[in-house]
Amino acid sequence: MPRKSLPTRLAATAALLLATGALSAPAASADPSPGDAYVVTVTTNPATTTYGNRHVDVTGTVTKADGTPAPNIPVTVEEVVQFTTWNPWGDPIDPHYYEPRDLGKPVTDANGKFTIPDVAIDHATDSSLLNVERGVQITALYDEDGDLNTPQDGYFADTTVGVNTQSSSVSYRLSKKKVKAGDILTVTGKVTLPKGVQPQGTEVFLQTYWEQEYDTKVTATYDGFFVMSVRVTGYDDTFTLRTAPRDMYVAGAQQALPITNTSLPRG
Repeated sequence: MPRKSLPTRLAATAALLLATGALSAPAASADPSPGDAYVVTVTTNPATTTYGNRHVDVTGTVTKADGTPAPNIPVTVEEVVQFTTWNPWGDPIDPHYYEPRDLGKPVTDANGKFTIPDVAIDHATDSSLLNVERGVQITALYDEDGDLNTPQDGYFADTTVGVNTQSSSVSYRLSKKKVKAGDILTVTGKVTLPKGVQPQGTEVFLQTYWEQEYDTKVTATYDGFFVMSVRVTGYDDTFTLRTAPRDMYVAGAQQALPITNTSLPRG
């Protein structure tokens, strides 16, 4: 998937490498594990962003095993927007997928410090925000030989930037509340976003069956209105509206619909 297509493959592989012990992460005490040559740290100021203040300063350090600063070290820094994997079956798969963005490759100074000022914590592509999580990772990696295929010489750190969102809502009107297989169900409605936020382009999803994330979707007009229709099947049992505004700092809305499918077996 393009969300994971990253030249360095850092975001998609870091969690696995950490879990297997192939990539070294900073310990809370800042002491390296046996055999580690370096320790990497990374932090942001502020630690939480809001709709009106989306920027942070990213700073970090690289030190040698004995705690002395490591100067002139190139550090790969990235923002990673995380999404929850929709999975109704509970299979043992990665519960997240990732959308990384390169922030730069600063070089540590004489004190082993690196800085990237005024970083925008935001969603940089046009992918759907339906399952976006409200914590964005900042990752920092120093790989001694620059080859991620030899991760035993890589040193990794990350921190999570909080994203405080504003709320939104969705209202609806149904063509019918009792349906049967073959019926066309039409839902009209409106999404309402915070004042000053453009509703046009907000995605609206209609789910009718629990095994599917959604059965149809539309985008709202400039004034927030939408119309969507779906043909009902004999097994549809979950009628739910979800919205995904285009702004990561505006939370989507969810609304269960009071619809009864009379074609379902009666227990």
